[in-house]
Amino acid sequence: MSTNSYDYDVLYLGSGHGTFDGAIPLAAQGVKVAVVESGLVGGTCPNRGCNAKITLEAPAALANQVSEMQGLVNPSLTLNWQNTVAHKHEVIDALPEFIADLMKNNGITLIKGRGHFIDSHTIIVNGKKISAEKFVIATGMHPHQLDLPGRQIVNNSNAFMNLKKLPKRIAIIGAGYIGMEFASIASAFGSQVTVIMRADKALRRFHQPFVEKIITKLSDAGVGFIKNANINSFSDDFGNKTIHYNDTEKIEADWILDATGRIPNTTSLGLEEIGVDYDKDGIIVNDYLQTTIPHIYASGDVIKKNQPKLTPTAIFESLYLMKTFTGATKQPIVYPAIPSTVFTTPRIARIGITPEEAAEDDNLTVSTNNVLDNWYRNVEKETFGENKLIYTKSHQLVGATEISNHAEDVINTLLPAIELKLTPEQVERIIHIFPTIGSAAWENL
Repeated sequence: MSTNSYDYDVLYLGSGHGTFDGAIPLAAQGVKVAVVESGLVGGTCPNRGCNAKITLEAPAALANQVSEMQGLVNPSLTLNWQNTVAHKHEVIDALPEFIADLMKNNGITLIKGRGHFIDSHTIIVNGKKISAEKFVIATGMHPHQLDLPGRQIVNNSNAFMNLKKLPKRIAIIGAGYIGMEFASIASAFGSQVTVIMRADKALRRFHQPFVEKIITKLSDAGVGFIKNANINSFSDDFGNKTIHYNDTEKIEADWILDATGRIPNTTSLGLEEIGVDYDKDGIIVNDYLQTTIPHIYASGDVIKKNQPKLTPTAIFESLYLMKTFTGATKQPIVYPAIPSTVFTTPRIARIGITPEEAAEDDNLTVSTNNVLDNWYRNVEKETFGENKLIYTKSHQLVGATEISNHAEDVINTLLPAIELKLTPEQVERIIHIFPTIGSAAWENL
C-alpha cells in the first residue's frame, strides 16, 4: 500500500477494539497507520466497560456462591465496595498506556484529539489537516441520556463504576444489559435497588422465561421492579432525589442511574458534509464494511448492524479490515456465531438460534435440560439452572441458551459445535477434561 500524496495509508478514528486489534498487525506489515483518539486509549471496553464491570461483579458472584454453599463454608462473607473500586483501578488503569505502547511499538502514530472530516481524504485535528488514503471510523458509542426536566441529577454507567461510596438507595432506569447487571452488583453490595422499566419486559433479546427467573432471583434479594413506567421528570430536595412517573407517581432515591441504552458516536465528525450515511442506529455499511464513500470504512459499535454490538464483534471486524487492507481477503465479511452474556447473578448466555425462533420452524427441535441433573453442578450446590438446546432434524446443534452461575462457560464450550456445524459423530470425538463445567455441558449434546 502506498501513501501517494497522503500522510497515511490508513487512519482510524477511535482507539477501541474496533481499531487496535487490527491496526497493530496492519502496521506491523509496513502499512503507514495513524490513530486519532480524544479520550482514553482503548475505548470503552478496557476503561468503562467489560474489564471494569467484571472486576466489580466478581465479588458479587463469589458472595452468591458462598450463599449457595452454606453448610460447607462459613457464610459470614461481607463485600467492600470501596476496596473493590480500588481494585478495579488496579486492573484497568495501566491498560491505556499498555495499548498505546503496543501501537507505537508497531509504528502507529497516535494523535490526541478529535477528528473532523473536511473532505473524503482529509480530517482536521487540533487545527491541523491530516490526510489518508483510507479511513476507518471506529468511534464507538456513549451512554444515552433521557431529555427530561431535572436530568442534571441523573448519572450514567461511567459514573456508577467510579462511585467511591455506594449510595444506600439506587434507582436504575432501564432493564437492558447495563441496568440488570448493575442492579445485580449494587444489590449484592448492600444497596436498596429499584429498577424502573419503560415496558413490562427486561433483556428483550434473551429467552424471556429465563429472564423472569433472573427478575425473581433479584426480587428475592430485595430489588424492586416498577414496570410500564413513563418517566415525566426528576427533582432534588436537599439530596433526596425523586423520579416522577406516570403523571402522579414517584419514587425517591439517593442516586439515579440512566441505563436507557447507548448511542453511536456519529455527531461532530463531519459525516454529513462528505456524504457518509448514518442514522440513529449507526453508520450504514455494506458487506465489506464500506460506508457510502468506498475508501471510508467503519468498525465496531458505531456500525448499524444486526450482529450484537459487543467487543468480540468489534475485534472480528477490525481483523477483517486488516486482512482487506493487506489483500489477504477480497471477500465480504461473514460473521461467525457470536455469543452474548448478561453478567447478572446467575448469568444468562446464548448463541445461535433462540428457542423463540425455533418454535416457528418445524425443522428444528428444542431440548430442555435441568442442568442440576448433572452431578457436577451439585458440587457447588447451585440452586437452579436450565438450558435449551436447538437442533436440526439431523441432531446438529444450531442454538443454545442457558441460565446458571456458569452460563457463559457453557455457551463458550458449546460454541464450536454450532460454528463448525459438528455432526453427532464429530461431537462424540470431542473429549473434555473431566470433571469440569465444559465436560458437563458437552454431555447434554
